[in-house]
Amino acid sequence: MIELLSPNPPGWGRTLLVGLLHSIEIALGATCLGLLIGTGGAYGKLYGGPVVRDLLGVYTTIVRAVPELVLILLLYYAGTDLINQALTAMGYQRVDISGLAAGIAVLGFVQGAYSTEVIRGAILAIPQGQIEAARAYGMSPGLLLRRITLPAMLPFAIPGLANLWLIATKDTALLAVVGFYELALATRQAAGVTKAYFTFFFAAAVLYLLLSLISNFLIGRVEAWSRRGMPSLREAR
Repeated sequence: MIELLSPNPPGWGRTLLVGLLHSIEIALGATCLGLLIGTGGAYGKLYGGPVVRDLLGVYTTIVRAVPELVLILLLYYAGTDLINQALTAMGYQRVDISGLAAGIAVLGFVQGAYSTEVIRGAILAIPQGQIEAARAYGMSPGLLLRRITLPAMLPFAIPGLANLWLIATKDTALLAVVGFYELALATRQAAGVTKAYFTFFFAAAVLYLLLSLISNFLIGRVEAWSRRGMPSLREAR
């Protein structure tokens, strides 16, 4: 087992670590993109016009209703094909979209729907008196967002966003079906060559678990920072 998992040949440890690195890159990019979409979507649902709210409602409903694997296959293949067809129609050459960019875009689109609802709920949890007071002082919408809304909603949003980050780290495994080289595909490749299926899939599970534990520790620190000056949960009881 030690020889198979060694980072040096003939071991496959380096292959698994490269796959893990690609999974983290995809998850980080998708989470950041999802946060951007989610912030805009939450504001659109709360303060947008009827058409904007209806369109965002359709977007969040479809993404949450359709299985993620189906969405990934649809967006990965159909989305890239539509982009190339549009480029061809405008007189441009077809482009080869990298697997990393496509993976981030697909998972970010999925993450955006869930982030929209998490951030919307966090904004609704803010005491409205704070927002009304800021408006009474004449704060612009941008200043209100930076100084009041984002800092005040962060403690309410972090638990939900933390779950979305952990889901994103696991959803990267779904990209193996479209041939993107991440931890799940690297594990399957190593296990297929060596026939040591239990060894490599168990090692992959351990790597996913370590990523989750480290993420939980860092998220806990961020949550504690966001709640500075607020009473602890024990004091609130």
